[in-house]
Amino acid sequence: MHLLELAKRGEEVRARFLADELKLLFSAFPHLHDAFDPDELPVPFILRVRAERPMSAPPRKRKPMSPAARKAVGERMKRYWAARRAAGDK
Repeated sequence: MHLLELAKRGEEVRARFLADELKLLFSAFPHLHDAFDPDELPVPFILRVRAERPMSAPPRKRKPMSPAARKAVGERMKRYWAARRAAGDK
């Protein structure tokens, strides 16, 4: 990976960390919201951008399989691998 890409990725992580820290500070000290000039530090923008971008995709949820469906899949895979082994022996 190129050094510039690594630096960019590191800065993105650092910016996320700072946004999280800023959010934590504002939740602990609500009076700080009025302490900054909007032109000086666009705090609502920083917090809003951070809230809209998830860090990673949510984990996929699988539908539970019934015992009958699991048995059908098992039998189908046994036939599949038996056919693969038979084709490889030729």
